[in-house]
Amino acid sequence: MRRSAVARHSLPPAAAAAFGFGVAPPRALQSLAMAAAATTSPPLGSCLPPCHRRRSSMCSSSSAASSASAATTALAVEEARRGMKQIGMEPPLYDYLLANVREYPILRDLREETAAMRGSQMQVSPAQAQLLAMLVQILGAQRCIEVGVFTGYSSLAVALALPESGRLVACERDERCLEVAKRYYRLAGVAHKVDVKHALAVDSLKSLLESGEASSYDFAFVDADKKMYEEYFELLLKLVRVGGLIVMDNVLWYGRVADPLVNDPKTISIRDFNKKLLEDTRVNISMVPIGDGMTICRKLEDD
Repeated sequence: MRRSAVARHSLPPAAAAAFGFGVAPPRALQSLAMAAAATTSPPLGSCLPPCHRRRSSMCSSSSAASSASAATTALAVEEARRGMKQIGMEPPLYDYLLANVREYPILRDLREETAAMRGSQMQVSPAQAQLLAMLVQILGAQRCIEVGVFTGYSSLAVALALPESGRLVACERDERCLEVAKRYYRLAGVAHKVDVKHALAVDSLKSLLESGEASSYDFAFVDADKKMYEEYFELLLKLVRVGGLIVMDNVLWYGRVADPLVNDPKTISIRDFNKKLLEDTRVNISMVPIGDGMTICRKLEDD
């Protein structure tokens, strides 16, 4: 990392050798909800003229709904700030998991900034990012691809794990999110490792293939349009080398994939993709129930 980045985002001495530290213990979410509800207006009936008091019950219902909405929003923001994204795990156990995740301070800063943004639930959890970084290190990866950057939390974790000579191709179509990601790449001193592709991911991946980069990447991570998963996977299978990894996020889709009553297009796409992946003999797979579910695929052969 650059000297300025180290000064602002250095690790605590006790954890420096381990390159990170546990996520800070969370606040009580119920207290947060109560605080959010307390900020709403007093009962409208007490301050309305007589001719409007007959509508007070309707207004009170609207106020209650607004209060509940504010509390729900506050809880969602707090959960995103904490990185709370783990299907099938109760809060006490999840809090314990977070307390045992090693997270660079600059990753924590990015996570907390992203929590206040629309769509913050799309950000991977600290535990997921730690797993991605470890997979990159185990592989000894030099060349990586990420499809779906959002504000850059997972790509920053991967870039930090790459050697100085490493390269990460980061594909994202949302310019506003990319600006946040690029700012944090600079702060962390890893901007030289990241090749940002501001375009549709399919176009970027096809361009890499046309440039003669087939079978030259070690690792890929996908967290993007669920209806495009199959196409992303097929393109990445051509770009990743034999023995390389492709990691697909959101394969459990908040549990909807197991609910026969849920049949929206995204859920159906993920179900279909999971089924095809299970039967695909070109890869070894392991579906891991971390975050919203991740499937790790190891490429076995070239076409």
